[in-house]
Amino acid sequence: MTGNSNEPVRKRVTILGSTGSVGLSTLDVIGRNSGQYQVFALTANTNATLLAEQCRQYRPRFAVLCDEAAARQLRALLAGSELATEILVGPAGLNQVAAHADTDYVMAAIVGAAGLASALAAVEAGKRLLLANKEALVMSGSLFMQAVRTRQSTLLPIDSEHNAIFQSMANGAATHATGIRKILLTGSGGPLRQLPLAQMSQVTPDQACAHPNWSMGRKISVDSATMMNKGLEIIEAKWLFDLDVNQIEVVVHPQSIIHSMVDYIDGSIVAQLGNPDMRTPIAHGLAWPNRIDSGVSMLDMTAIGRLDFEPPDLQRFPCLRLAQEVARGAQSLAIAMNAANEVVVQAFLDELILFTDIPLIIESVLEQTDTDDALTMASILAIDNHARQRAVKAMQRKGVSVKSSRAGDVNA
Repeated sequence: MTGNSNEPVRKRVTILGSTGSVGLSTLDVIGRNSGQYQVFALTANTNATLLAEQCRQYRPRFAVLCDEAAARQLRALLAGSELATEILVGPAGLNQVAAHADTDYVMAAIVGAAGLASALAAVEAGKRLLLANKEALVMSGSLFMQAVRTRQSTLLPIDSEHNAIFQSMANGAATHATGIRKILLTGSGGPLRQLPLAQMSQVTPDQACAHPNWSMGRKISVDSATMMNKGLEIIEAKWLFDLDVNQIEVVVHPQSIIHSMVDYIDGSIVAQLGNPDMRTPIAHGLAWPNRIDSGVSMLDMTAIGRLDFEPPDLQRFPCLRLAQEVARGAQSLAIAMNAANEVVVQAFLDELILFTDIPLIIESVLEQTDTDDALTMASILAIDNHARQRAVKAMQRKGVSVKSSRAGDVNA
């Protein structure tokens, strides 16, 4: 509360993953609208140096790091700063700030399976959750959405595609809108859309991460290059909007100007357009159902000149084919696919496997996965762990020296 009753009460925001690309963009939007929002808690994996800079600037009540070594580094960096920021450690710290009684909004921007528990903790506490972590719904769609309904939490999608769909459904006034024929998930096709197929096995991590339109972390950039991100988004959309998988179509749109569309039975197609900048969906999520300044430049349609569309090439993007098949199957397959993908993408980034090995290893893991509609956190985490170990063993059989994996072993 403020001392002057005439001053507006600022919403307190926890950012899970504040040192990643979405976290940085969220802080930028908050900084532009500091009269309406304040930072309550910031979290990072191991980047204590950047987190210390953010603490000095935004003065959060809490800061969280993944382990005690990183926390000691942060304490040393903040020594003598006279900040009242309390430093917490590990998953318990993440869950504490996500569910804290004094936080209003939670931005879930931790990459991969590591972000599931804290996002769910925010939902269980009835928070407004700004969900930028698509893996949470991929892994636990039924469980997660049931918690949203039971706890009456407000769930707002921040992935640009799902946020566009949300806005195209009367700005969320009717999330489960009637009269929908299908939704059209757009994707740029990434940096390898026109690379000759014969050269795909020679793709380097830097090539795969050189996205033509978006600035993202390296793991998500590789997912864009394989189009696994679009596959994960199919599963996320199924749960978010209560749709049959057959109502979700992927369309390659190289310019990344139309972020997704909703096709209605009366012949209308409603789309959301904008420059490719994550600050737009972030600002929308913070202010919904209102609007605030995001800092994103105005879209100049005359300068764009043209918008192109094409169907995805499933020979070029076998990860998308796998995900489309998985989306029609049991929840255990989605959990296993996501886990295996995290392991092999990290191995590719570490230059241990070829780019073309990614879908092959994921498919081998799926072939070993039992079909089960996992409904508890314990079963979800067990399936996730088994899939990671199977992916590691598959790489070891190829002669790759790779250690065992756990959720969270992903570079943002």
